[in-house]
Amino acid sequence: MPLPKPEQKYSYSDYLTWDENERWEILDGVAYMQAASSRIHQEILMELSRQISNYLSGKPCKVYPAPFCVRLDVEKNDVDVKNVVEPDITIVCDSSKLDDRGCKGSPDMIIEIISPSTGKTDRFIKFNKYEKAGVEVYWVVEPDQKLVSVFTLQSDRRYGRPEMYTDEDKVKVSIFQDLEIDLKPVFDKV
Repeated sequence: MPLPKPEQKYSYSDYLTWDENERWEILDGVAYMQAASSRIHQEILMELSRQISNYLSGKPCKVYPAPFCVRLDVEKNDVDVKNVVEPDITIVCDSSKLDDRGCKGSPDMIIEIISPSTGKTDRFIKFNKYEKAGVEVYWVVEPDQKLVSVFTLQSDRRYGRPEMYTDEDKVKVSIFQDLEIDLKPVFDKV
């Protein structure tokens, strides 16, 4: 397949034809190729996934580390979706949103780990997409700063001010009654 053209608009039906060995996202119909993650990025992803997965063992919610396809704003026909993302970590509690290709609709929680090439997209573009789609909890993890910003959807369906955490903190995951993520081992190798 030729590389997507920046001036052309794409949908999930196009995404399905692209090389499975390449990671792509589509935001408002614009295709973005994803760079390979750094070692630190992967270590943070694995530690967060491990803590969440251990907690969810035997529970109905599932955690999915990247690459995992999320089709936001699924309404009529899923192939026409113009927002397709591969968050670093996705948590889905409604099994009816899961199919063999990933998640169709809003997951309950998304975690994005910032890298130099994704900072603007994760902080602004995806923030707005996740908020509009109704993702209940959105975490932005900044490895260089050893910082986690937690955004929670409020009653007005907007994210409130972020709660900020450092590597010395434990973070309560608000969509669960008793899950706390210890950030010390998350940032241990940074």
